[in-house]
Amino acid sequence: MSDSSKNGAPIAPAPGSDPGAAAVRRANAFARSSSAAARNDRIFNVFVWALGIVVILFILGLLFMLLRKGLPNLTWDFLTGLPSEIEEGGGIGPALFNSFYILFLSLAISIPLGMAAGIYLAEFAPDNRFIAFIRICVEGLSSVPSIIFGLFGISLFVDIFHLDLTILGGAVSLAFLNLPMLTRVTEESLRSVPTELKNASFALGSTHLQTIRTVLIPVALNGIITGICLTAGRAFGESAVIILTAGVTTSGELWDFNLLSPGETLAVHLWYVQSEAIVPDAGDIAQKATAVLIMIVLAINLVFRLPLWMKARKMKG
Repeated sequence: MSDSSKNGAPIAPAPGSDPGAAAVRRANAFARSSSAAARNDRIFNVFVWALGIVVILFILGLLFMLLRKGLPNLTWDFLTGLPSEIEEGGGIGPALFNSFYILFLSLAISIPLGMAAGIYLAEFAPDNRFIAFIRICVEGLSSVPSIIFGLFGISLFVDIFHLDLTILGGAVSLAFLNLPMLTRVTEESLRSVPTELKNASFALGSTHLQTIRTVLIPVALNGIITGICLTAGRAFGESAVIILTAGVTTSGELWDFNLLSPGETLAVHLWYVQSEAIVPDAGDIAQKATAVLIMIVLAINLVFRLPLWMKARKMKG
């Protein structure tokens, strides 16, 4: 031990170990790090805004291309008139009615069954390998091409029940197409509800059924409605299933509620006019039918979402 330490004298700091200089270096390093983080944040914000603007412009440009020729030429006679096989000037009345009719029937079947299946998987199903396998199957069915459901509809209604191509077959086949997505959306929406809300409902003495009806479903309603919007838009614009199960013709009546009548929809009529029709104004009919199809799909989403927007605005106000 040195003499200075023995006498209690302070030891001089080693060269370069000045605390003030070290603090200054740390402050400079922090400043550089903060400056780099702020610069990266600005670059990321600019990138996200630019990407969002590009996507919005692409969507608006696509809508403009699809609507610019058909939308200005729409008339009431076209929307309610009967289609023509040879002469020009035919309408889309029966096909438009069949589209709404089949959509309503398919949703009336698929929404209750899909929500019931989703509630069971989220709240009542045991956690075992069999249920995990069921979930995998449901997810797999959600990505199956729609033509597979059309072939299933032919086998069920034509080969087994010996029916022709009918509105009933198209509606049930579309319901089968929508079921997997509605089931998964309902299950995931219910699982996203905070556990504290569920436990609080039980603590107040509510039964499991009351908790599902008054707590879980209202909280998860946004996600469920989103799933219904997606399935409704997909069903309204579906063509492969309808061609195979409901046909490419109509009964010739504007308001035909007979479930056993042929059920050509607007999407199928658009495909037929664009590819098979021999009428002179096939191109004009296709343009106008495209505009009607797009506007109705947008309106369907607006009808389903508007009550939720009004409810959210009321709660905020």
